[in-house]
Amino acid sequence: MKSLITFCFILGFFATSMQAANPAKTHPKMNDSLQPPIAEQRPHQSTHHGVVLNDPWHWLKDPNYPKISDKDVLSYLKAENRYFEAQMAGQKPWVEKIFKEMKNRIKEDDSSVPQKDGDWIYWSKFAKGAQYRQHYRKPAAGGAEQLMLDETKLAADKDYFTLDELIISPDGRLMAYAYDDDGSERFAVHFRDLETGEDLPDVIEGVLSNLVWSSDSKGLVYGLANENWRTDKLYYHRLGADPKKAKLLYQEDDIGFAVDVNLSAQDEWIIIETGDQVTSEIRLLPANDPTAEPILVSPRKVGRSYSVDVRDGLIYILTNDDHVNFRVATARLDQPEAWKVLIPGSDRHYLTDLALFQDFYVTEGRVDGLDQIELRDYADPTKAEKIVFPEASYEAGLGDNPEYAVTKLRIDYESMVTPGTVYDFHLADRRLEVMKVQEIPSGYDASQYETERLMITARDGVKVPVSVLYQKGFPKDNSRPLHLYGYGAYGMAMPPGFSANRLSLVDRGFAYAIAHIRGGDDLGYQWYLDGKVMKRENTFNDFVDVAKGLIAQGYVAQGRVTASGRSAGGELMGAVANQAPELFGAIVAHVPFVDVLNTMLDDSLPLTPGEWPEWGNPITDKAAFDCIRSYSPYDNIQAKAYPPMLFTGGLNDPRVTYWEPAKMVAKLRATKTDANLLLLKTNMGAGHGGKSGRFDRLREHAEEATFILWQLGMVK
Repeated sequence: MKSLITFCFILGFFATSMQAANPAKTHPKMNDSLQPPIAEQRPHQSTHHGVVLNDPWHWLKDPNYPKISDKDVLSYLKAENRYFEAQMAGQKPWVEKIFKEMKNRIKEDDSSVPQKDGDWIYWSKFAKGAQYRQHYRKPAAGGAEQLMLDETKLAADKDYFTLDELIISPDGRLMAYAYDDDGSERFAVHFRDLETGEDLPDVIEGVLSNLVWSSDSKGLVYGLANENWRTDKLYYHRLGADPKKAKLLYQEDDIGFAVDVNLSAQDEWIIIETGDQVTSEIRLLPANDPTAEPILVSPRKVGRSYSVDVRDGLIYILTNDDHVNFRVATARLDQPEAWKVLIPGSDRHYLTDLALFQDFYVTEGRVDGLDQIELRDYADPTKAEKIVFPEASYEAGLGDNPEYAVTKLRIDYESMVTPGTVYDFHLADRRLEVMKVQEIPSGYDASQYETERLMITARDGVKVPVSVLYQKGFPKDNSRPLHLYGYGAYGMAMPPGFSANRLSLVDRGFAYAIAHIRGGDDLGYQWYLDGKVMKRENTFNDFVDVAKGLIAQGYVAQGRVTASGRSAGGELMGAVANQAPELFGAIVAHVPFVDVLNTMLDDSLPLTPGEWPEWGNPITDKAAFDCIRSYSPYDNIQAKAYPPMLFTGGLNDPRVTYWEPAKMVAKLRATKTDANLLLLKTNMGAGHGGKSGRFDRLREHAEEATFILWQLGMVK
């Protein structure tokens, strides 16, 4: 179950003394001599279901999109960037201080834990001072290491670079790698002969899917992005041939569906996956003959999601067809629709993933919101062995396990106080071996921090989990600030994991809280269903009620809560700013999905048709139109006081278009009644994830932390 986005952040100076109860009265919050840009209002109307919508900032959407060349649009975005830089100029020493603090928590020459795959052992590492990784391998039988790919060289002289995928051919000789160098998420696939180190002439442009090799190592299966940034066609490219003449394997005609591709556990079957947020359909192709007629596992049924793997001619299916928390079924390849129950659905145990190995299989899931990894016996479906971890609250899941026949499992683990840890679980003696613990070079003592898991009652009586981190001795007397993070969409849980960056606030006396609100699947798939479409308001209410609950329990005072969210979490920030601005001392909304109604009404935009199952289709459904209109942040800005706010966007972002935060800021400037600082920063050469280099990203985290501290009066 994949979806769109996430993030976190932040660092320590004031220790835990927190001298001023209301320092905002003694520290200026903005440079009043600077005048913010004012976006011109141009009349624009549209009518839907008899309702006239006025949108005077509609012009900020470049009419030539996805090409962005309108001089007025670019002029406004650049003016906002200049205003951002001018306002933050006085805080540059703090940005630099916090950036260095964050950077000092990073092991600059960090390396992944090597992992065997066939005849080779693979790993990646950063050279000291490098923004990007190098990828290595060496023979498992012994021999010299080989540098396969240096991202730093590929990223040289580029403002943006992201390596999306790197896969080795079955014979171990060739490497396919895909990268994006402008943030548009249209990836170019290149091929390298690892024996000679030379790149092949084959280049495939515009890929937007996983990559899968054919069994003979002579071809690649992939999906291309169409003009609407949707993968609707799957191709097979034979090396040496013209990529423009690649063989079409599958075409998806439903404009709301997207296609992806994977490989089965035994590398025998290419798995073609097509679907939207709630419905899926899967076909199987033999990996040794990708151009064969595919096997349809089961035709799509609206609202039924399923994923599959194959072992020894038996299909294993994870599906929500008869239980909201999913079940596992099996079917023979010659009777793929005859599903037989293997693991029934459970009201308490939410199944999220399935992995097949030679002698056993693994299910991943959650019980009461806590991650579970269970080893299961093929011969006895009732036999399950849970891997036990040392803490009461944590995040855990299978890591990199590329081989089918294994004697140990690679597992990733962390908690809010425990840095990222890589374990090998030895099957022979059921033992966890620590392979790596995230190193904090500047020093970190977990014993100096505490974490809690609270249950705060929302306005409708539902109890919402909240994970909280703070330094030992944190007084619950409303004297300290608290940062609240949330997402709440697409069934994406926000687990209680570790972030060295957030210590920038915690070490300055903050509590840091994650609200596990409805819309995510933290407490099961129903938790997700209860925060989407017509129940979307629950997500925003949960976040506001968690903030109020933390205030009531003494963690923070009203007006001293800061908050952040990204993408759909940025939509959350806009909605809660409209609903309860008085609670917050500062809000940061990254690439925020705030113009929900207009976006869902525009089916020419890349993602809109595929997003209707998540948000509703306001074009055809008046109830969905009314519901979205009632909460869409841009449409609900009011003439009232708002807290200080920072919005960010990416000019090349295909997920949340740049004009959403731009329009939100323009309307806020024209409407709100306060004099609090309002900033917009648009990355002119990046997309949804912001800057791509690891240190460039850190600097943006440092800017966010500085903005928050500045607006609470904790830095001058």
